[in-house]
Amino acid sequence: MSGRRQQRLTIPPINFIFKLLQQQSVVQIWLFEQTDSRIEGKIRGFDEFMNVVVDDAVEIGEKKNTRKSLGRILLKGDNITLISSLDS
Repeated sequence: MSGRRQQRLTIPPINFIFKLLQQQSVVQIWLFEQTDSRIEGKIRGFDEFMNVVVDDAVEIGEKKNTRKSLGRILLKGDNITLISSLDS
């Protein structure tokens, strides 16, 4: 390993969401003030307020280890805490 420092590039959140949309990645979305559930699915669209349309959405119950199919949903940007790709 060389002595050079590695430089990390940061991208705006809207660009990251667009990348996930283009790659049709499966994502996990953490919800604001709902620590016991997550949403998994594929992003199909979004807007400048980060309202997100999720296709094939599944609600994952963390405490009871449950899965509930939701289909296509719209998540308001105010309710989203974190979006993470589940694809490797």
